[in-house]
Amino acid sequence: MRIPMLAAALLLTGLGAPAHAQVTRQCVDDICELRLTPDQLVAAAEKLVGMRRFDEAKPLIEALRQAPGYALQTRFLSGFIAAEQGDFARAADQYKAILADDPNQTRVRLELGKAMMALGKPQSADKQFRLAGQDGDLPPELAKAIRGVRSVIRQQRAWRLDVDFGIAPDSNINNATAVDQVTINLGGYTLPVTLNDGARARSGTGQTASVSAGLRLPVGGNFSMLLDVDSNGTNYAGAAYDDYQGQIAAGPELRLSQSASIFAEGVVAQRWFGGSLASRQFGIKAGGQAAIGMRDRAGLQLDARRTDARFGDEYDGWQVGLYGSYEHALSQSLVGSAGFIARRDWLREAAFSSTELGLTAGVGGELPLGINFSLSGSVSRAHYDAPIQLFSPDPRSDWRFATRATLGNRGIRLFGFSPEISLSYLRNRSNIDFYSTERVRVRMALARYF
Repeated sequence: MRIPMLAAALLLTGLGAPAHAQVTRQCVDDICELRLTPDQLVAAAEKLVGMRRFDEAKPLIEALRQAPGYALQTRFLSGFIAAEQGDFARAADQYKAILADDPNQTRVRLELGKAMMALGKPQSADKQFRLAGQDGDLPPELAKAIRGVRSVIRQQRAWRLDVDFGIAPDSNINNATAVDQVTINLGGYTLPVTLNDGARARSGTGQTASVSAGLRLPVGGNFSMLLDVDSNGTNYAGAAYDDYQGQIAAGPELRLSQSASIFAEGVVAQRWFGGSLASRQFGIKAGGQAAIGMRDRAGLQLDARRTDARFGDEYDGWQVGLYGSYEHALSQSLVGSAGFIARRDWLREAAFSSTELGLTAGVGGELPLGINFSLSGSVSRAHYDAPIQLFSPDPRSDWRFATRATLGNRGIRLFGFSPEISLSYLRNRSNIDFYSTERVRVRMALARYF
């Protein structure tokens, strides 16, 4: 490979040729040409960068770009120089390009984390340090340093904001029954009844958006005050099936150690459906999480709420849920999870009160080409306290299934937003046909994580 004579002179006079190199120099009519192999260029560029002679290294890196198979080296050296010269945005772009092709580059993740910190994006930095820390070959002292940095980030992180918007084709926007006919009981007699169109599943496409924000304010010692705001909604043609939800939670967090914390928040939530207020809730959620080594994390949350249902007094009452999760790093770029659901609804009407137990599982992470993905699913069993005599002398009993697949690409950006598509499938199989439902929803959105 040819390189400019200025770079060649710097290489020969400032560094000397690498011990294993066989540098070819040809001169014709007092015009000299120097030839180096790509490996020799890499070695020379790395040495110049190590000596902080960046202007001298850049011609070698540019020459190296012409060699096939050396994109990682040129991007990394370009990113490192950009970071050392204060251009952290360009450095981050170079590191992201490397990880898009190979998510398992631990050193690159560490450098990207440093760049994100310099850009004032601690949440993004924490993600990169977390993934880098899952490398089982890290020296113990480096793994300890990463844990310390992440602890500082979590303590100093003041806010977060996630926004997305898009469209959502849906097979069952009214979450109606999947059957056309039900059987009702009339004083010991049964009668088949055909449902009208209003009681059957209706499909549609809506405009959807969600906003999730959080604020953490240190108040002294290991205590912080948390404020979380979450909202989402879907707008369909007309107002009959529009669905909007909003929730605010606030309360203290106590950090027990660098790897464990507990919290408790008061919660207020509202839901609007079909243009009217459908329910109000107030209550508390509390829980904790702890890192176990570098590759595992466990969490537990209790959520207890009082519901005021505007569509029927019989649905008023308390809902209490206990949720557990365990995450394990399958590799530097893949994380698997498993968990459980335990929920109890104490409502005014016994026929609508129930106990639900279930399991969850999922896997997610990064793939080449900048693709992020997640797969998750759950299965649960719900038993109700009393029968609905109109349908059956036996209490209602359901099997509930849910699956969701999501693909995104952070490498594609439009005003900071990246494309994301998700497919979800919900199925409720009940011993009472009227409550058997099926729903498929596709969500195509642009998302940004601040």
